[in-house]
Amino acid sequence: MSRLPLRTFSRLRVTATVGLCIGLGGMHAARAQYAGQVSSIVVDARTGAVLSQQDPDLRRYPASLTKLMTLYLTFKAVRTGQVTLEQQMPVSVHAASMEPSKLGLRPGSSLTVEQAVLALVTKSANDAACALGEFLGGGDETRFAAMMTREAGRLGMYDTVFRNASGLPNPEQMTSARDLAVLARHLIVDYGEYYHYFAVPGFYFHGHAVPNHDPMLGAYPGADGLKTGYTDEAGHNLVTSAVRDNVRLIGVVMGAKSNSRRNTTMAELLDASFQTEGVAPAGLHPLVLARAQAAHAAWGRRGGTGGVALAAARRPVEVAEAPAIPASYIRIRRGHGTVVHIHPAPVRAHVHLVSMGHVAHTTHVHAKARS
Repeated sequence: MSRLPLRTFSRLRVTATVGLCIGLGGMHAARAQYAGQVSSIVVDARTGAVLSQQDPDLRRYPASLTKLMTLYLTFKAVRTGQVTLEQQMPVSVHAASMEPSKLGLRPGSSLTVEQAVLALVTKSANDAACALGEFLGGGDETRFAAMMTREAGRLGMYDTVFRNASGLPNPEQMTSARDLAVLARHLIVDYGEYYHYFAVPGFYFHGHAVPNHDPMLGAYPGADGLKTGYTDEAGHNLVTSAVRDNVRLIGVVMGAKSNSRRNTTMAELLDASFQTEGVAPAGLHPLVLARAQAAHAAWGRRGGTGGVALAAARRPVEVAEAPAIPASYIRIRRGHGTVVHIHPAPVRAHVHLVSMGHVAHTTHVHAKARS
């Protein structure tokens, strides 16, 4: 895999070592936020080339964009066989006590790794993120946060320090738009077989529909993930990947004053960068978020009882053909030995296909979960 372009020597002014930012956490926290000032960057997912940037190295609070690293380490653990997607994780008192947004997990209950992944990419559930962090960190979220910081350094995210798995406020937990672009690109390139999770319109947990909160899905042509994030201190943050004409871009917007401003800024930046890459405009595409919300509501009304529901993006062919995302298929047995290939392939068992509005293929996987 090609690495993102090296940063210039001048960027070492603050970020020479992770230890420095830890030791000076309070001072850095004071300088981390820039009221009313947006940081942004757009990169080509295949080459890592920067197509647009505005103050991309300002150190900001990541809010729930933190969960991208939690997911990265989760996918790494699944790939290496450390855990399985079907594995049950315990819910501690600490995890259950997380502030919203949350699934409402109860202490002593459990959920699968896959259910936690879905909870993070849709509802941005803090209790599920903490449960994942504790599970992967040997029972200690603080230990997992140290793992996250070390992984950030390995990936070249030199302005990033993590203190928890969820992104709930911590004055020492900081990153930058550039670092998040690095992370998003590594998610796509390193673990492309799991990227489809970011495009699900929602899933069912204990019989309740949990819709995806990403406003770009279904509203911006070609958008198929990744993550939103917000706290009062961080402002409105967004990381989005979109693909058109076999060109995949990754955009990051941090510190916007509102969701609508954040979404509009992202659309404008992606439009301009696609044009820079020689991709023709997709036509008029106002971010009619009501339309996306209506689609999610319709999805919820079509739901079932219990289990997990997963859905492919509206443009599965584009996702498959996008650079740096390998094609993925699954083998699903129906009846006695009949094998059906479904593309793309988010799940592994007992599949029921449904056609629903803006979704090309939907799979319902009935899995037990204790509450």
